[in-house]
Amino acid sequence: MSLPLENSTRPTQSSLAEGVDAAIDSALADKRLVGTVVLIAHDGELVYARAAGLADRENKVGMREDAIFRLASVTKPIVTIAAMRLVEQGRIGLDDPITKWLPDFRPRLADGAEAVIRIRHLLSHTSGLGYTFAEEQDGPYHRAGVSDGLDTPGRSVADNLQRLASAPLIFAPGEDWRYSLAMDVLGGIVEKETGRVLGEAVAELVMQPLGLSDTAFSVRDRSRLTANYVNGDPQPLRMEDGTLVPILDGVIRFAPDRIFDPTSYHSGGAGMAGTASDVLTILDTIRRGGAPLLSPDTVKTMMTDQAGGHMQAQQAGFGFGFGWSIVIDPVEGQVHFSAGTIKWGGVYGHSWFVDPKKGLTVVALTNTALEGMWGQFTTDLAKAVYAAL
Repeated sequence: MSLPLENSTRPTQSSLAEGVDAAIDSALADKRLVGTVVLIAHDGELVYARAAGLADRENKVGMREDAIFRLASVTKPIVTIAAMRLVEQGRIGLDDPITKWLPDFRPRLADGAEAVIRIRHLLSHTSGLGYTFAEEQDGPYHRAGVSDGLDTPGRSVADNLQRLASAPLIFAPGEDWRYSLAMDVLGGIVEKETGRVLGEAVAELVMQPLGLSDTAFSVRDRSRLTANYVNGDPQPLRMEDGTLVPILDGVIRFAPDRIFDPTSYHSGGAGMAGTASDVLTILDTIRRGGAPLLSPDTVKTMMTDQAGGHMQAQQAGFGFGFGWSIVIDPVEGQVHFSAGTIKWGGVYGHSWFVDPKKGLTVVALTNTALEGMWGQFTTDLAKAVYAAL
């Protein structure tokens, strides 16, 4: 599992294992998590790997390191990398209007005025789009029946984009930051540009160059797929299609079986399933500078705040690049991470971060929402990692 380390500036084997094990064991004992896989790499070397708890509690299936998880928003950095490869190839321009590929996707401002959404607006979540789960129950996305990419099996991308375009933009593109369905729109653009469904394009652009095959918009081996759970008392509740989970001021509707329906559109923001090992490989490729996927200059752009400071107004100390949030000021953000750290997660119960200054890539996939995304487990895990440095 953990390998001996000679450099004292690295996390030591014993202190890292002791701290991270304690964070995992506490979450399992308190029944905040059902199961998890945690992988930690330092300077490209795997220094911690553990599968713990249960992949399927009701059927008493133990978690395994090669378990496949529904990834939710862990999909976003993967699709972003695919899009940025097309940018490097000159096939997509950051300042191109998205109507170049989607001529009918023309959501207007609340006053009916036209707006120009560009590729960079989608990548940085400054497009003026939003999410259904983030609005009131009688909001325009709800009235239009917009899918957040986690629900509504059988929905086509054309249908969902048409519904999304019928709702007004929340703000003019580039003037604010709002987490959104922008990556689903970008997925539609990647499909148009490549002439292939998103999953095929992502496989060619990201997975195959890295030799990865377990992470996709379908499940390669259902025997390794984890069951999903939601926070509950006295223990997490098993998630079913139609499960509703309160989040912030809204509600997320889950459909875990959506990924089994081949007619469901490939959601660029939430539609993949995969392993912790694959996610670690992809993220550590970015930490190392991007090869063989991207150039160092492109990675630098992706790891620079592209939201014009607008995210910081909503989350102190953080900005947003292309595909992930960025720690701008750890003190202001009250976090353990170094400045320049990129991080995000997934609503099925995942978190990850890459700290280039410390040479760290950390992936924690769980089968428990929302604890595994932003619960105490994520705080305890970060504390344990940095305490071992």
